[in-house]
Amino acid sequence: MANLKKIVLTVVFGAVFGSPITALAAQGQSAQSLLLEKFQSGNYSKKGADSCLMCHRKSDTVMALFTGVHGNASHSNGPMAQLQCETCHGPQGKHKGKNEPMIQFGADGNVDAQLQDSVCLSCHQDSERMAWHDSLHAAEDLSCVSCHSVHVSRDPILDRSQQVAQCSSCHTEQQADMHKRSSHPMVNGAMVCSDCHAPHGSLSEASLKQTSINDSCADCHAEKRGPFLWEHEPVVDDCTNCHQVHGSVNDNLLTRQAPQLCQNCHQPDGHQFNAEQPDGVFTTGASCLNCHSQVHGSNHPSGNYLRK
Repeated sequence: MANLKKIVLTVVFGAVFGSPITALAAQGQSAQSLLLEKFQSGNYSKKGADSCLMCHRKSDTVMALFTGVHGNASHSNGPMAQLQCETCHGPQGKHKGKNEPMIQFGADGNVDAQLQDSVCLSCHQDSERMAWHDSLHAAEDLSCVSCHSVHVSRDPILDRSQQVAQCSSCHTEQQADMHKRSSHPMVNGAMVCSDCHAPHGSLSEASLKQTSINDSCADCHAEKRGPFLWEHEPVVDDCTNCHQVHGSVNDNLLTRQAPQLCQNCHQPDGHQFNAEQPDGVFTTGASCLNCHSQVHGSNHPSGNYLRK
């Protein structure tokens, strides 16, 4: 049965590469293993892109490459200044005529995400991508082209006006939070995901660009950074103890409204409050913050109760 499966193995290459490769199926050899052999043999075309365009020039998707940075032959570090199409898609070998496979990228590609990424990372090696192999995106078997578009004049994910829509197409929970009554200004494009997150991975939780959540928040909210003479312990520990970072139904991104939020830690013992009193200090105005207005910390000599 195993041999029968090998015999009937076919590799579908989509619109760009045409029909399944019956010769490959007869050999019982996968497209990926053959492509690795082609790389080792290094049988590149002498004509470069001219040889590819003899067949593929009628494809709008293919020709769109030449409107973007990857198709710019004058860029000394670009693929077109090196092995041209074969820089990314691999050696032509016997692709022409016998229809040997070339690397196809994307979710329906003929090689796994790790091999696809190795092609991109052969050029894109810098500090921003050094943590990619341990990133959350890589752990989900996403490849570079899951987010990036190459055969375009400008990659949409690099456009701040389009980046949030691109990210939220997968991160639907965060997309819902961004449309709640209190949220960071991401819907209008004033902020984008990469302002806080490193999409190629980082050594911090949630792929944050900073070392901690508090450091990330303090990039914009510097007045909350401290240190303070009188500190509020939950604030020092983690901003998300009180705030929902992507959006909340409560004011100021709070996870709960006061006084319920405050009462998660502060029990009523020793404090004269009654949340059920219709005109009480805890049910009007800013609730607990009517008195304790400096909840992030205070530098006032009399601010030990975070009042000043």
